[in-house]
This record gives sequence, C-alpha cells and structure tokens, in this order.
Amino acid sequence: MAGGPLIGVSTYLEAAARWGVWELEAALLPAGYPRLVQRAGGMAVMLPPDEASRAADVVSRLDGVVIAGGPDVDPSRYGAERDPRTGPPAPARDAWELALIDAALAARTPLLGICRGMQLLNVALGGTLVQHLDGHAEIVGTFGHHPVKPIPGTRYATAVPEETSVPTYHHQSIDRLGTGLLPSAHAEDGTIEAIELPAADGWVLGVQWHPEMGTDVRVMRALVKAAAQPPTTT
Repeated sequence: MAGGPLIGVSTYLEAAARWGVWELEAALLPAGYPRLVQRAGGMAVMLPPDEASRAADVVSRLDGVVIAGGPDVDPSRYGAERDPRTGPPAPARDAWELALIDAALAARTPLLGICRGMQLLNVALGGTLVQHLDGHAEIVGTFGHHPVKPIPGTRYATAVPEETSVPTYHHQSIDRLGTGLLPSAHAEDGTIEAIELPAADGWVLGVQWHPEMGTDVRVMRALVKAAAQPPTTT
C-alpha cells in the first residue's frame, strides 16, 4: 500500500486554544498520536467530532481507526451514577467516538482504543467501568510507568510477548467486560490493562496505557499491519 494504510485518530474539541495572536475553538490531538502512527508505518489523519450519523461514511474511507485518550466516559452511558471523582462529561465526543467504534466493528475495520478509547470500547459492547482507581496516576499532569503482563495466546501477547513497563495516566478501569471482549494483559494489582475481541470478530484491541508517550511501537505496528491487509467479509 503506497504510503502505508490510512489511520484515523479521534481528536479533542476544545473551547479555546491559543497560537500566535489567536485564541479560538480548536480540534486538537497530542502530537504523540500521529507520530506513533507514522513511526509504525501508517499515515495519520485527524477525526474531529462530527455527527454520529456520518461515522460509517468516515470509517469506510479509512484502513484503521484509533480512539484516543481523553476525558472520562459519561457514567450514564453504562447505567451508573456519577462518582464525585469522575470528570465532567464530554457528550459530543462520547457520541462521536461510540459511533466510530460501532462503524469500525460493523465494517471489520481494524480498531485500537487507547486509555479512554479502551474504556469506551468496553462501554460500546455493554461493559461497565470502575470510576476511580488509585495508584495509576500518581502525579497530576505527569505520566507514570508500571509493568504490564500479557496473557499468553492473545493478540496483544503476539505483538508484545514479554512483560513491559508502559506509560500510564488513568484513574478509571474496566469493571464488567463488554460482550465478547477478552482480557489480554494485567497490571501487578490485577487491573485489566488490555482487552480484545477474538480473531473471528476482526482486529480489535484496547490498551489502558499511552503507547504514544513511549518508544515501543509494537502495538501500533500491529494495528498498521492489520490495516494493510485486504478487508475480510463475514
């Protein structure tokens, strides 16, 4: 595939961002995400929030989809009361990214969820979240590291077979797994750190950490490799 597969990455919509003399509403994405896609051999394109009804058309033009990290998922999306420690809702982003996930699953387009993206994947498939988890975001605004151990025989273990230290910054985690999802890595305290669908359901993986903040490209390279393959049909 000339130039590598086209990988769409969801973005933040911020009320005000400043550059030069301007302070305007902006669609933003930390540069680590497109750089990781590029280092893994793909071409990155930003996907700003849009009408959910357009998600299938957007996904049809992509070879792979990444749902980026970001704010907490609205607990109403999984039928829970809001914990006081849960961040403010981002309804437009929730709706758009859930639509992207649904479209990617329906089209069997390779899909990678990162941090919030993994949590949203779980919610999209009927799962729930732990709204606050101690010890995984030690200093506000600073990424930490902790070891993650793969579960043998999983897609994640195929990409990263050994225990590794990963960049992490989160305070929420998987509670009840969504329909069909399997755990594929754990932290030392038992927290589920990666989830995936069986191979028969297409290439779908979520990781709790932030690979875009590290040097290991293997997770993204696995997505790019899957995205370079001819689409499969059921």
